[in-house]
Amino acid sequence: MKRAASVFALWLTALCIPATGQAHSAKRIFVDAQSTTARASERLDGQSQRDALFLARFASASWFAYGTPDLAEATVRDLVNRAAAAGQVPVLVAYNIPYRDCALYSAGGAADGSAYLAWIRGFAAGIGDREAIVILEPDGLGIIPWHRTLDGAVENCRPEGRDGSASDARHDQLRGAVAILSSLPKVRIYLDGTGSSWLAPGEIASRLIKADVARTAGFFLNVSNFESDARAVPFARWVSDCIALVTRGGLDPRDCPSQYRPAVFKDVSTWNRTDAAYDRLFEKAGLRRDPASQKHAVIDTSRNGRGSWEPPAGKYLDAEVWCNPPGRGLGRPPTLDSRNPYVDAFLWIKIPGESDGECHRGSGGPADPERGLTAPSAGSWFPEQARELIRFASPPLRGD
Repeated sequence: MKRAASVFALWLTALCIPATGQAHSAKRIFVDAQSTTARASERLDGQSQRDALFLARFASASWFAYGTPDLAEATVRDLVNRAAAAGQVPVLVAYNIPYRDCALYSAGGAADGSAYLAWIRGFAAGIGDREAIVILEPDGLGIIPWHRTLDGAVENCRPEGRDGSASDARHDQLRGAVAILSSLPKVRIYLDGTGSSWLAPGEIASRLIKADVARTAGFFLNVSNFESDARAVPFARWVSDCIALVTRGGLDPRDCPSQYRPAVFKDVSTWNRTDAAYDRLFEKAGLRRDPASQKHAVIDTSRNGRGSWEPPAGKYLDAEVWCNPPGRGLGRPPTLDSRNPYVDAFLWIKIPGESDGECHRGSGGPADPERGLTAPSAGSWFPEQARELIRFASPPLRGD
């Protein structure tokens, strides 16, 4: 038990390391005593309650996903006021864009673009002149209704009653939100950069540019996902470099190297090939990298300690590797000291212990055939997963 206590003390210390040369340099990330994790503990008992209380001692993001503009303003103001009183920086997730999650597990969002921007104005008014990190719309650029990729293919999100104009509307909504939030003096905004197992750097860079990433601090990666730091950190660099090459050098984003070429995705040892390819592109364009002025990433490490789940080959029609995969662990603790010029922070954006939804893995459900139980709805507390995340945390939390 002494070893467990000492490891936990080191993790708490890690939450408080000041950043080097980054925003909020003397600040800590806000640990909310009224977080959803703390509230979940009140409904639990035994080991499940102890796990929730344990996780509640770490800084995690606060999600705002519904309500009127007035309600958004009031709830955001309450959180930001408490963070300011504590001398800490809150991490706020705005998650209310129309056709959120393409009407799947986390369906919802504002009725239309006008309602959404009114909600964002309320959200922004709640922040005011205080410090905050804003994670603007997870999946907002990864899942776009009726969007065509750079190669011209229509993506899978095709809601009925919509057409190709829905993609332009999504970018308009995000640009509007960026315009509103960027007027706040002490806010750092990050747009959806998807993750290293998803879109190629050129594909997401083109969307980020269209969503006005130029007026933000950068982009977020790996939210509600499981890709390891060994994958997420190089991907952050490539997206930043791709944005720079496209905007400063006129490069066609389709020519940005990726985790798929010349690298081999499943073999991280080959990813230096993509680094070398970016080196050549900068040289060819007569440009020099400048990480200090390029766009930066924040990376969600809430569940990536063990990396992604590899399902049994051929077992499932759709393994849904993103949905409550078994045997995952917490990643590195939240910190504003990334010690990486392309990464502003490692954060717990997805709240560890909260479910991704009911996962059927191509079966008829309702139970998850991998776990042998029916998972809670998206956003609800999942005691079995919380236990796994603590048990398999990397770096480890305890010695058992």
